[in-house]
Amino acid sequence: MKPPPDCPPVFERDMACSDAEWRRLLAQALTGARWRVSGDGAAVAVGEGCLHITWQLLAPRQIALLRLPMLRARFVFEGVSAQGRAAFMRHLDLYTHRGGG
Repeated sequence: MKPPPDCPPVFERDMACSDAEWRRLLAQALTGARWRVSGDGAAVAVGEGCLHITWQLLAPRQIALLRLPMLRARFVFEGVSAQGRAAFMRHLDLYTHRGGG
């Protein structure tokens, strides 16, 4: 999923992954960044600002016989420009996108 076109400071996104998979993807995406996880949330230094990410598990999505684990992530940027927000989300999306056609 692409970041919102104007990449507002606060938005939510439903993700097709388990809690463990989400934490692993975050760790990979944030290698080299200053960040910390606390419970079902993370704080990430983004330039001079900060990103707070919280997530909650949702009911699995079922499509025919396929069951996908789901969670909703909420992104709250503080003190990060629109350009900085878009750049960060493009980077994160490289780690969270799935293959497909």
